[in-house]
Amino acid sequence: MLTRLSSTPDRFAPMPVLAIDAGTTGVTALVVGEQGDVLARGYREFAQLFPRPGWVEHEPDDIWTATVAACREALAATDVEPTCVGITDQRETAVVWDRRTLRSPRPAIVWQDRRTTGICDRLRADEAHVSRLTGLRLDPYFTGTKFAWLAEHEPKLWSRVREGRLALGTVDSYVIARLTGGAAHVTDPTNASRTLLYDLERGVWSDELCDLFDVPRAALPELVP
Repeated sequence: MLTRLSSTPDRFAPMPVLAIDAGTTGVTALVVGEQGDVLARGYREFAQLFPRPGWVEHEPDDIWTATVAACREALAATDVEPTCVGITDQRETAVVWDRRTLRSPRPAIVWQDRRTTGICDRLRADEAHVSRLTGLRLDPYFTGTKFAWLAEHEPKLWSRVREGRLALGTVDSYVIARLTGGAAHVTDPTNASRTLLYDLERGVWSDELCDLFDVPRAALPELVP
């Protein structure tokens, strides 16, 4: 996903980019020049949490702190000022954060986490239909199952989601919310397509899938190109 920092007369003109890769073990930031050359880089690791067998979590604040540090390191190493920011991320990881404070009330559930196996097993009768809509198999790997687990096991938190106080998203939308001070709650189709909540043919969040996984559509990020 690209987020423009300033306007330019020609949207297709070459421009320097700050590229952020919010990965599973750390964040890499690159300043990429107009010719595609890497001008500077920064990197910060963050902790992996394993609270139970088969569970994998990250503290969203750790992801954000690592993002800031990696970007500062890269930007300090070059005089080039990026025109826009590009973000790639661990797309299936589920993040919840407060719309006002931008702080997360619980750790993110990482794509490797298998705690939602039971939920997937209960929904096997719907698997073929889910796959037709999403192009994905019904598996704990994907974000929608993780949100369904939160709805089932953390009802107090989920009531705040339904009230609109907490936002849902993948790591890209969380990082963008932090970068914009909460002004933007967005994602793009490439990230949305990994959630089990996105209708591939229509290019929208699916009300049917949101109902299946007990996810309020209003809590999901706006879809942007």
